[in-house]
Amino acid sequence: MNSVVMPNELGTTDYQTELIAGKSIIQARDVDVFYGDKQALFGMELDIYENSVTSLIGPSGCGKSTLLRCFNRMNDVISTCRVTGSIELDSQDIHAPEVDVVALRQKVGMVFQKPNPFPKSIYDNIAYGPRIHNMTPSKVELDEVVEKSLKRAGLWEEAKDRLDKPGTGLSGGQQQRLCIARAIAVEPKVILMDEPCSALDPIATAKIEELIDELRQRFTIIIVTHSMQQAARISQHTAFFHMGYLVEFGETGDIFSAPKDERTQNYITGRIG
Repeated sequence: MNSVVMPNELGTTDYQTELIAGKSIIQARDVDVFYGDKQALFGMELDIYENSVTSLIGPSGCGKSTLLRCFNRMNDVISTCRVTGSIELDSQDIHAPEVDVVALRQKVGMVFQKPNPFPKSIYDNIAYGPRIHNMTPSKVELDEVVEKSLKRAGLWEEAKDRLDKPGTGLSGGQQQRLCIARAIAVEPKVILMDEPCSALDPIATAKIEELIDELRQRFTIIIVTHSMQQAARISQHTAFFHMGYLVEFGETGDIFSAPKDERTQNYITGRIG
């Protein structure tokens, strides 16, 4: 499938936009993001496809994480941040007055760069979300959610005999899988991952990548990564950002083997970045 190339800095479209097969679950249209007087994203147009992994790549400071935080309104907590344009999840504008941000963040979970387990037991880390969202009326059901989430995150066998122990006592890779288990315990539609492997060793990284590939069967995943090798390994779609603009978007194989924009080619070959 051919790439979709978005407007460049001059506001012109370099190539004819072509549709990618699959159902779009998130639609971003003409999204601008400002931090005070500084504009961080310009005219963002992007569709995220269901049950796939979409990698956001590009040099530091190009807007990848800014866009990621738009999808669950994490930018709301930054007083100087202003977002314009439209972002829809399942055809609903996430900035509409009737949208409950807490409910939105249940649908759009997030895993951060550094593992951040709560200072609670492994069990309570997973149970936290289902409890606050009143998803499990009984202890038996909550136990089932905890077990299922840990199994999905590939952590059950390592954690089942120490559920009452602090999550902070796990290794770095295990902590990140715990955070993923915590995110999926509330059955989100979308999982955002902001460089989830950057603090991990190669073995732990390989486990997380394998887990991401398994999870996409059930969830839609958007990942910010500085590793082009990782993007090529785990994602079905890739978006390349440069200086606040979405330069090119398409199927991952096309982006890496036959990019249509010179800036993409220069980044992939190491001439910029």
